[in-house]
Amino acid sequence: MFSAIGKTIRWIGQHFMGMIFLLIAFVVLMPTSTTQLIPANLQEIKLVGPIMDAEVILKEIETAQKDSSIKGVLLNVNSPGGAVPPSIEIAYAIKELKKHKPVVAYASGIMASGSYYASIYANTIIANPGSIVGSIGVIMQSANVEELMNTIGVKTQIVKQGTFKEAGTPTREWTPEERAELETLTKDTYDLFVNDVAKARGLDVNRSKEYADAHIFSAARAKDAGLIDKVAVISQAKKMVAKLAKVKKPVWKEKDKLESFIDQLGTKSIMQLQSYFYGLKASM
Repeated sequence: MFSAIGKTIRWIGQHFMGMIFLLIAFVVLMPTSTTQLIPANLQEIKLVGPIMDAEVILKEIETAQKDSSIKGVLLNVNSPGGAVPPSIEIAYAIKELKKHKPVVAYASGIMASGSYYASIYANTIIANPGSIVGSIGVIMQSANVEELMNTIGVKTQIVKQGTFKEAGTPTREWTPEERAELETLTKDTYDLFVNDVAKARGLDVNRSKEYADAHIFSAARAKDAGLIDKVAVISQAKKMVAKLAKVKKPVWKEKDKLESFIDQLGTKSIMQLQSYFYGLKASM
């Protein structure tokens, strides 16, 4: 029995790339029941999972902006946030896109921290009744492995120039001066975040404790706080896009079969990881 199992595993290993090629070819060549004959006039762009890089979604936004047949865009968000710079890149790309065609941001699951930042310049923000919105805050964290290193007998050797060059090191406890330096950095980023939210959403920056301060809101409470405009499901969000775009017969842009297949694989993997590691945690 073990011999048969071993032969099966070897065969799979030897033919793995061929199997992948055949699977992709099958997906690409597989006939579809519906063919998009009428040109699309609306487009959905998905922001899913942790935001570590913005290159792919920025290309989608740029393409939608340049496509004169696309009259409106739905930004479908289900992300706990991520790195600050790519979140800002997406936010300002949406701000630019809005100058050319209406954008509705829809919180389909989590729209928190960096992914909320990415959504603030949409014409309208709509959230699913069960979604989580907010977490307007900034975090910087690092482990302190000094005790572990002492236990296993590992010591660091450092040559540095600059008082704060080692700020944030995981090899020892931070000095009070280093902690103060890092707190200044996070405060600067937090102030940028809050000011942009207040400006985009027409909120009073002096009352930011009410809607920022890393509060995590249900959809209904997010609406009361002014972070979103409406609590609704995705069908209503799509109707809003069509309404703002003044499109009477909406035709949503379809991705090609290979792109959709890869997207589905990626989305499932991301969502599984997100469910394991994030849950209600939503921090930049």
